[in-house]
Amino acid sequence: MFSLFYGLWNYMFSKTEFRVLILGVDKAGKTTLLEKLKSSYSNTEGLPPDRIVPTVGLNIGRVEASNAKLVFWDLGGQIGLRTIWEKYYEEAHAIMYVIDAACPSSFEDSKSALEKVLRHEDLRGAPLLILANKQDLSGAVSTEEIARYLDLKGLNEKLCMFEAVSAFNGIGIKSAINWLVDVMERSKRTDMLRVRAGING
Repeated sequence: MFSLFYGLWNYMFSKTEFRVLILGVDKAGKTTLLEKLKSSYSNTEGLPPDRIVPTVGLNIGRVEASNAKLVFWDLGGQIGLRTIWEKYYEEAHAIMYVIDAACPSSFEDSKSALEKVLRHEDLRGAPLLILANKQDLSGAVSTEEIARYLDLKGLNEKLCMFEAVSAFNGIGIKSAINWLVDVMERSKRTDMLRVRAGING
């Protein structure tokens, strides 16, 4: 009887775990974003922005949001480190792609790196959240301008969203995460990863 109740409790109250890649070119603000996410959802102070150093390799952050457990993999964006990105594609439920909206000179590099990510077979069906970061800076361009610049062809609009955010002050982050959790819960990719892991339901 205990095992029956435990199974039912576990089914009703256990939270789904999703793995999300945080990608983007160097200095886009990925690690600052991860620190802001951790502090926003855990009510603890993250590292102050002036103490955050560029990621060399991988940072991992875990938060609980919208009744789900989210594991974020923040990968270094320097050209020499982008070759390791694909080692994480197969297990990822979704991608958060961060762009420095206040640095137009980085847009071309961001676009070519993103196009390469989207061509990879191991990411088929993964929802894509594109964050136009650094909206706290006066020169930041809008999500509409970034969407026009990226000119991504053939993307399913239901699985892709642009959001204006600031990793510095948190603007737009919670609404972006709410969308991401919602779309991951309904994603065929999530179903595929569950089947592969031998998880039913």
